[in-house]
This record gives sequence, structure tokens and C-alpha cells, in this order.
Amino acid sequence: MSTPQEDHEHVLQLAGELRIVIGKLRRRLREEAHLGDVSMSQASVLSRLERDGPATASSLARAEGMRPQSMAATVQALTQARMVTGSPDPLDGRQTLLTLTDSCRAWIAASRAAREDWLARTIETRYTPAEVSELDKAVALLRRLAE
Repeated sequence: MSTPQEDHEHVLQLAGELRIVIGKLRRRLREEAHLGDVSMSQASVLSRLERDGPATASSLARAEGMRPQSMAATVQALTQARMVTGSPDPLDGRQTLLTLTDSCRAWIAASRAAREDWLARTIETRYTPAEVSELDKAVALLRRLAE
């Protein structure tokens, strides 16, 4: 029987291993995303616009924890790449609402499909049906951890 201290040490070790494994998986999925010249901060902004809908540069800066000047540079690069477009904010004409372009939405969908395809193929080739069932249970546990 283990002591509370031993249990705690085991959980600390597990937490470290989980952090490392999740980091490696994120990097691998990023590789499969084929982001091209899109930086991680730009990809994060695109993801936020897709998830949350149109936003102003200042609200994006707050949400992303960036300085307004850095967000302005990010938005400018995304606008020049024709990934986002701006229109006057109907609530405050001084502000610009940023929205994903249709071509950007298609690119995001293709990128997501590539990552999910890689992940599905990898799961199918590396795991037995019993292991896939275990992975399904692990995903449910990880979902609870992320909440």
C-alpha cells in the first residue's frame, strides 16, 4: 500500500510525462497542418476568429494576451495574405471587425482534415482494437482534465 506522499509523487511524475507527451503530439499535429508561412500567433488568431466569430483587433489582442501593436502587425500580415478581411463595426464605426475570408475558411478546413486524417491513420496502424478502446476512454478523461 502506498502513502499519500508516494501517491503525490506518482501524480507529479504523471503530470510531467503528460505535459511532454501532449507537447510532442501538438508539435506533430502542427507539422501535419501544413501551416506554410503562417506563424503560431497568426494561426492562433485565425483559430480564435473561426471559433468565436468576428472581432476587433483590440479584443483579439486582449484575448490572445498580446500588445495592441503586436496584434496590429499580425492582423496586417493576415490581411495582406487575404486570410482576414475587415469591415466597419456596426456598434462603433471607429472600430473594424475582422472576419475570416472564405478562402481562409477552406484552408482551415483542409488543414484540420489533414491533421485528423494523419491522426486516424496513425491510430489505426499503431493500435489494436482493444488499445483504441482504451484511447477512447483516455480521451474522455483528458476532456475532463481540460475543463
